[in-house]
Amino acid sequence: MQSFSVTEIQNTHSEVLNQAAVEPVLLTKESQPSYVIMSVENYEQLMNRLARLEDLMIVQQAEAALSKSRMVGTETFTAELKRLAALDDNSF
Repeated sequence: MQSFSVTEIQNTHSEVLNQAAVEPVLLTKESQPSYVIMSVENYEQLMNRLARLEDLMIVQQAEAALSKSRMVGTETFTAELKRLAALDDNSF
């Protein structure tokens, strides 16, 4: 990643913006990272990737919680639902 100081961005903003169209540009202040400039396209790709990773993490957490679940009476509940559904089917 290319890096520019805040002073450089003030003097050469067009070069920095042109570079940001290609890849993210790191701006520094007193030699410390301060800002990142990137194209909207790169930003949207980054946000979409983050959203997909968050969704994947939620699914994995749900699967882990389900595998650790010790629900009692699931078979009875499912059988009762099937019985009630059969009653509804027979009433039509």
